[in-house]
Amino acid sequence: MNKNNLPIYFAIAVILGILIGVFFGGNANGLASFSKNPSQEQKIKKLINFIERDYVDDVNTDDLLDGAITQMLGKLDPHSVYIPKESQQANIENMQGNFVGIGVQFRMIKDSITVVQPIKGGPSIKAGIKAGDRILMANKDTLYGKDFRSGIVPKYLKGKPKTKINLQVYRKSNDSLFNVVITRGKVNIKSVDLAYMINDSLGYIKLDRFARNTYREFKSSLNELIKDGMTDLVIDLRGNGGGYIDIATRIIDEFLEDNTLMVFTKNNKDEIEEYEATEIGSFEDGGLYVLIDENSASASEIVAGALQDNDKGSIIGRRSFGKGLVQIEMGLGDGSAVRLTTARYFTPTGRSIQKPYSKNGDKDYRRDYQKRIASGELLNKDSIKVIDSLKFKTPKGKIVYGGGGIIPDVFVPIDTTSYMTNFYFSTINEFAFDYVDNNRTKLSNWTIDSFVDEFDADEAIFKKYINSAKPNNNRFLKEIQNLKIVLEDGTLLNNGQSNKDTFEQDIIKKKKSLQRYLNASIANVLFGDVGFYRIMHQDDKMLQKVLELESKEE
Repeated sequence: MNKNNLPIYFAIAVILGILIGVFFGGNANGLASFSKNPSQEQKIKKLINFIERDYVDDVNTDDLLDGAITQMLGKLDPHSVYIPKESQQANIENMQGNFVGIGVQFRMIKDSITVVQPIKGGPSIKAGIKAGDRILMANKDTLYGKDFRSGIVPKYLKGKPKTKINLQVYRKSNDSLFNVVITRGKVNIKSVDLAYMINDSLGYIKLDRFARNTYREFKSSLNELIKDGMTDLVIDLRGNGGGYIDIATRIIDEFLEDNTLMVFTKNNKDEIEEYEATEIGSFEDGGLYVLIDENSASASEIVAGALQDNDKGSIIGRRSFGKGLVQIEMGLGDGSAVRLTTARYFTPTGRSIQKPYSKNGDKDYRRDYQKRIASGELLNKDSIKVIDSLKFKTPKGKIVYGGGGIIPDVFVPIDTTSYMTNFYFSTINEFAFDYVDNNRTKLSNWTIDSFVDEFDADEAIFKKYINSAKPNNNRFLKEIQNLKIVLEDGTLLNNGQSNKDTFEQDIIKKKKSLQRYLNASIANVLFGDVGFYRIMHQDDKMLQKVLELESKEE
């Protein structure tokens, strides 16, 4: 923004502060009315009109207003935010759990929109679109050769319900070019990434978020696992950033007895709203494990905190994110919205999970992950700082702490070898897609079970990846060279390391981790998320801890 516009920018921010203060205290239906204090509405209108009519330079008042609102909310807390209209539609779709479109997962491969998987139940799969198809045109719009970013593509494929779109498609598997007309429809966005039986008695459900469709999917998965003989359940909330509190409490209700307090909220008037379990619970007597990490936030922490405070099951992993603030979202009339913090939530013992934040900026708040690395708490539970004044007791006498996230009952350090795969992430994903795309007929004979147990037993595909990798820096080059040596003859030069055996063991660990990630990436292209996670779970440290605890219970 032009520096000459700054005085105007701050003037609008001040006036908007007054205006929205009135706004949030009254009508929460949008910008349609400020009848409590119409003079405030007149002020902002006069200012905008004045700027548009007489300001010396050309200025976009929409941009000024957006900037002013963003800056003002930035003075409140890290989770009160402005959502521009350009981002609001995606936000709505994500939390409602569906969108209107043709229903494909895609990647930009070179200069073409390539279907990774048609989404089950969506219009594309019904119309015969297959994995690997290239979408070349949508109606009269050419979509190849444009160097599109992935975020641009949906505007060509999404639309209003029951509208038709004419696609020109290239199918590589039989070298054919054809047209297909697809009627756009509602496409579900999964909340349950994966649900399956780990063994004869232990079930597993991974939740991606707490959206409007999450409880329905969770309940369906829970019922299926119970039918399959599940007596103990793993709920995986790692990386789950949260969502609706009422969806979280409906899931908690499945595990707690009637009238058990699950969570309560308190607003600025000290009004308390309590959420108690009802009689609907279908797994109140089952064993329970909840997996959390540093990216489990908000509704995930409500679930973990409610179960921990009621001595139900075991919380396993690392300290959660630490978000204990409740937001209400309100549209501003032009497609944009404000998400405002209106209350704090508290676990049943009365502890707040919200980590500290400053009202003068959230730079340190956003750097919390880096602080955890520096403090060592991702590797050692003893490095987690607790505050004695925020100590609470559960009904069975277990000590729990407030003041910043859920501290697990059983700590599992971060797996540093898994982070090493980030170094190879893009090259592995690209190789995996190309391999499947060039071998779809041969790979179609694999079932997910046989793939998980037997794929690439001779390491031929992994060797092909290593030989094709194009290192883009010296560290990557050295890693690849070492892996090639291990693959060729099983021996490795010391390269100046003080402990040759430790060095070799480290490279071998990296090799196994990379092999697993490569196979998981190929399985992801073939079978979707279920294929990816089934393979990654083979060396999942938290799941290994669950199995260890299970064996002790027997």
